[in-house]
Amino acid sequence: MSASAIRAGRVAARLSAAGLAPHTTDHADLTYIETELPGRVDVETWREVLAALEEADCFGLVTSANGRRVWAAFGKEAPTTVYAVRGHGLQL
Repeated sequence: MSASAIRAGRVAARLSAAGLAPHTTDHADLTYIETELPGRVDVETWREVLAALEEADCFGLVTSANGRRVWAAFGKEAPTTVYAVRGHGLQL
């Protein structure tokens, strides 16, 4: 199992523990997780969700007329390669 798959699995488990139902999709260059958020999210759940998402290479929140969802992406490139090309903490 790749390092990105392990990290994605860990985040999915944390989101599940927070009462959410994450869905994981594996792509050629990344692993993607997304989950719908309930209408009201208590403060403790938000903290758990944000703490879990911090492990991802990038993450976000999408709000639409259909509701809200959070997503996280985990690149399959070696971290040293990613940082050398993009710089630590920067997105292209």
